[in-house]
Amino acid sequence: MKIARFSHQDAIAYGIVDDTDLVVLAGDPMFAGFEPTGRRIPIADVALLAPVIPRSKVVAIGRNYRAHAAEFGNEVPAEPLMFLKPNTSVVGPGDTIVRPPQSERVEFEGELVVVIGRIAKNVPADKALEFVFGYTVGNDVTARDLQRSDGQWARAKGFDTFCPLGPVMETELDPAAVLVTRVNGEVRQSAPLSDMVHGVADLVAYASAAFTLLPGDVIMTGTPAGVGPIVASDEVEVEIEGIGTLRNSVRDA
Repeated sequence: MKIARFSHQDAIAYGIVDDTDLVVLAGDPMFAGFEPTGRRIPIADVALLAPVIPRSKVVAIGRNYRAHAAEFGNEVPAEPLMFLKPNTSVVGPGDTIVRPPQSERVEFEGELVVVIGRIAKNVPADKALEFVFGYTVGNDVTARDLQRSDGQWARAKGFDTFCPLGPVMETELDPAAVLVTRVNGEVRQSAPLSDMVHGVADLVAYASAAFTLLPGDVIMTGTPAGVGPIVASDEVEVEIEGIGTLRNSVRDA
């Protein structure tokens, strides 16, 4: 089931995607369930928004694909390499990625994103999927030069607009689905999700052992090989089979 968060007639609502329509829900399905209002709105008449605004944090995982670690000359960590992005970095489908003046090299990183649906603390891996509400597509935009010069990643990955999410949440996931990233229509990344070193359940368990995960928090699961620079006027598309395509243009600040 695909769930969209959208704006229509100056109001924000949630809906279940049904072909070309949205079945409007009474509230946020993460908290209010899937109660329909009886209204249907054509998708073409709405503006899709980031399907979730993380309640407290964006948890991100680095070097979770062997080929991506190798392209930077890094070893794959024995345990997930975890960092945080501020929830103010989140934007939605169609929003613009803004290259900050502090950076001369901004890069895309297409990723599968896990949406947490229940309070999770010290969750064992064999029960971790019970705490997942759904999945969406993300782009862990990175100021690569600042990542290298700072020695830690908060600023390089935390600028406003550096966490596009969308276009919808999908409650089911094919673990063998392929992630593809395109820049101006040219394929730059292509890899099955099964290439992840640490899978979704293990990542939820690992993160929840460090800090409490709240409903609406998200986990970005890492990016495949092929990351590269984006410049003003580029259009970036990140697509995951079964979820959809996240599109964002790029401009300079």
